[in-house]
Amino acid sequence: MDQNRFPLIATSGYSYEDWRGFFYPEKLAKNKMLEFYCQHFSGVEVNSSYYKIPAQQMIQRLTERTPPDFEFIVKVNRETTHRRVENESALWQLKEALQPMREAGKLKGLLAQFPYSFKNTEHNRKYLSETAVFCKGIPLFFEFRHNSWVKPAIPSFFKSLGAGYVNVDEPQLPGLLPPQEIVTSDFGYIRFHGRNEVKWWSGQGSERYDYLYSENELKSWTGRIKEILRKTQKTYIYFNNHPRGQAVDNARQLAAILQE
Repeated sequence: MDQNRFPLIATSGYSYEDWRGFFYPEKLAKNKMLEFYCQHFSGVEVNSSYYKIPAQQMIQRLTERTPPDFEFIVKVNRETTHRRVENESALWQLKEALQPMREAGKLKGLLAQFPYSFKNTEHNRKYLSETAVFCKGIPLFFEFRHNSWVKPAIPSFFKSLGAGYVNVDEPQLPGLLPPQEIVTSDFGYIRFHGRNEVKWWSGQGSERYDYLYSENELKSWTGRIKEILRKTQKTYIYFNNHPRGQAVDNARQLAAILQE
């Protein structure tokens, strides 16, 4: 594969205590995890912002502790995707907090992951349009859980918003999205959540993401990935199957598969 078009492959989050012994050395100080992570990956998804909008000082530290070419995708707060009451205010606060990262050229986009209950309706499409306006100036990526969004008109709608579409790998359960290769902006995006069918609906905490992909399961994506790369300037691939460092293993494995 052309190295100039090779995707950025990394993980969703990095500061997991249960990665000790699997990825991080057992006794590595928690405040050294990011530096260690940067030795192996050139980007990361920041997920903690979903639970709490970070302070600008924390973002400043993240920016300063990473290499000049390191890339961040930051998940928007749950106010935007799940509560949906004070969206404009939440996004304004997040954008303010991310200013140091933006100024350093390391903020590459915002990820808005909507819940299964967020279905394809006229009201919700209007909400996406408003959100895209609030995020103007920063690449924005929408991810869905409910398969009502799998409609022929959606890619054109996303293009009209200037928003990116997140392709996902997740259990093939009724109502969830199938694997896709949709591109609606200059950037491709894929997230691997694992295929833990048993725990997807009933699991507690991160149990639904407790899954290790096989080589064949990853290889089944190579055709889609190549098609996405062909249509984009840059493609991001993140592994969210994080329990016990499985995301690290599969990210490395997919990179090796694509390099062959």
